[in-house]
Amino acid sequence: MPEIVELLASPVHRFLGRPADGPAPAPPGELVDAVRIRAGLGIVGDRYFGQQAHRDASVTVIAQESLPVGIGLAEVRRNILTTGIAVDELIGRVLVLDSGDGPVSLRVNRAARPCAWMDVTVGPGTWKALRTTGGIRCTPLNDGTLRVGAIEAVVS
Repeated sequence: MPEIVELLASPVHRFLGRPADGPAPAPPGELVDAVRIRAGLGIVGDRYFGQQAHRDASVTVIAQESLPVGIGLAEVRRNILTTGIAVDELIGRVLVLDSGDGPVSLRVNRAARPCAWMDVTVGPGTWKALRTTGGIRCTPLNDGTLRVGAIEAVVS
């Protein structure tokens, strides 16, 4: 059964400057049990919420199956970590997730390509390893709430 494993809504961008300098410290409370999503705007409280340059990429999703054991959203800076969904295969489709509060529809626009930071935050070689499995960038099509736990997932 598909599941949301982790959710991240961070008000700050931690990967600034050169990867060799390391990321900025994580703000308290960026990993959450639930997120509120607004159509066309993203995740309320996230650093990309309502930003014009990120409207078609305001919600990012990555599959836990793509990551090394013990690595999560704090290291890869995506918003939604799922298991049981091959998210990287969904470009051009709509992913509908329902964690019990009603369906949230996400238009999958493009791949979320990894950057050199992955070699620092996850480990050497991760940047290349995640080139085809680094997750997806989506536009939310409706308002809703997603929670950590079991979900219903539909792809159209």
